[in-house]
Amino acid sequence: MDALLKFITCGSVDDGKSTLIGHILYDAKLLFTDQEQALVLDSKVGSRGGALDYSLLLDGLMAEREQGITIDVAYRYFTTENRSFIAADTPGHEEYTRNMAVGASFADLAVILVDASQGVLTQTRRHTRICSLMGIRHFVFAVNKMDLVNYREDIFKKIQRDIKVLLAEFNYKSAVLIPVSATEGDNITRKSLRMPWYHGPQLLSYLEQIDVSEDPSDAGFTMPVQRVCRPDLTFRGFQGQIESGEAAVGDEITVLPSREKALVADIYEGDRRVERSTAGHAVTICLDSEVDVSRGCILTKNSGAVVNSIFNADLLWMDDIKLVAGKNYILKLGTQSVPATVMNIKYKIDVNTGKEVYADMIYKNEIALCEIVTGSRLVFDTFDNNNALGSLILIDRITHATSACGVIRESVSRGTDLTWHTMDITKQFRERQMGQKARTIWFTGLSGAGKSTIANELEKRLTANGRHTMLLDGDNIRLGLNKNLGFKEADRIENIRRIAEVAKLMNDAGLIVLTSFISPFVRDRRQAREIIGGDFIEVYVSTPLEDCERRDPKGLYAAARRGELAHFTGISSPYEKPENPEITVDTSKNSMEECVDIILKKLESLAEERKN
Repeated sequence: MDALLKFITCGSVDDGKSTLIGHILYDAKLLFTDQEQALVLDSKVGSRGGALDYSLLLDGLMAEREQGITIDVAYRYFTTENRSFIAADTPGHEEYTRNMAVGASFADLAVILVDASQGVLTQTRRHTRICSLMGIRHFVFAVNKMDLVNYREDIFKKIQRDIKVLLAEFNYKSAVLIPVSATEGDNITRKSLRMPWYHGPQLLSYLEQIDVSEDPSDAGFTMPVQRVCRPDLTFRGFQGQIESGEAAVGDEITVLPSREKALVADIYEGDRRVERSTAGHAVTICLDSEVDVSRGCILTKNSGAVVNSIFNADLLWMDDIKLVAGKNYILKLGTQSVPATVMNIKYKIDVNTGKEVYADMIYKNEIALCEIVTGSRLVFDTFDNNNALGSLILIDRITHATSACGVIRESVSRGTDLTWHTMDITKQFRERQMGQKARTIWFTGLSGAGKSTIANELEKRLTANGRHTMLLDGDNIRLGLNKNLGFKEADRIENIRRIAEVAKLMNDAGLIVLTSFISPFVRDRRQAREIIGGDFIEVYVSTPLEDCERRDPKGLYAAARRGELAHFTGISSPYEKPENPEITVDTSKNSMEECVDIILKKLESLAEERKN
């Protein structure tokens, strides 16, 4: 049994989570004298009419005390005669679910509170599901506020049946139900005399005795490399924390993703040389040969880690902006950080029933199984096999906020045997042959802004100057390559991705590519820029909406105003202006010929800048 137990308290709003931990600290005499005195004084102006309000020991933020709810995760460290504890008091409000998930990610056991007067609520189910998602396999359901229901056994039995039905959906190792009163202290640290029908353990004694340790005997060795230590020419060590298994001097290890092999020459824990080290230890490992190892590589031995770029993962979506297929993010897994795209939302999980529900978009606090593709090879394992190599977060590329946390369920083998072939006839050779620099000139703006007209005239001018070009028009592409796509957000994202890939291939052929697409979203144009690379030049045709609508060459604005066209940019769907376009023109202020002159002049200056 581990000497340290890390646990969280969670559940719905006002179920008594902070009060529960506070009462444990108070009854077990784990408070300093000044803390007890502060509790007595604060309780006099609290919400219990002068009676001790144990939640004040945990709720430290002013907003928490004013509203009577927990907002941020509060960690408390305490030790009894039998065990040491780290308790995380997590918020119950749906708005702060992401904070609860953070607390669950570190814990070995979850104490989930259920209000006896209300029974199992939606947030109770959501928190149980998130705890299971985060790998917690030991549960305590504290049926709180038994004093409000007169300590009735039948109410406890009904909640017990509901909990058993809920737990049937999850993979868990232990689960107990304990009827308690956090305010009165029943079954917290001592047996309640008001519930003679209950013969189970008290909460604190159960937490002191529960064994949550894992058997590491079958786990292979894995260590994500955090840092390469090279103080001088005679020493090169790879530093990190061993996440599973053990390593010993003389072991043959494999470096992923390169798959190079080497023998362990030395192991250091701090400045002390050891013969072997196990999971949980921070170490420096020296190898017997000069293999290519850097931050993000994984040292392994007999593990199930794979190198791939496609996998399925359960995601807890935490962003205010909804998730749709095709959006790209930064994925962090251990010490690895790579670009990633959510290619497909397979289904979301109904919080109440646990059923798989079709969804083409995911909103805040929902859980979904998604297919994710990374921009480069990733070393990972399933979460069930290795928590460290199977857990991830997605970071928004624009706001840098954490959009989701998740766990990997399975690797997808599709495409793992594909390799990009380098040809003898290169892009540079074709550019020299054509006497030009390949580039993509990406026109963006509202419908009717003049993008296609300007792009067409620009291509004629370039061709007259002996340039080799290709114009990709939005309508033309949708009549062919992208005829299977509609105009919903996910379809728009995929439309732009395909165009960017086609433009890149044409740039590789040495061509100057002109594209004319509304491409309304900043993140999609940013993705196109990343796909195409340094050859990307963004031209913003900034003609105002009122001018575009007055022209209305296809009658689309009028139809959108009548409600006949859904998802029409500028009317029923937003247009996000470019952040920092290389070129901006406005057809309401300049003629078409003047706009082309502006673009050609700017292209020449950009070419000179890039030469220098």
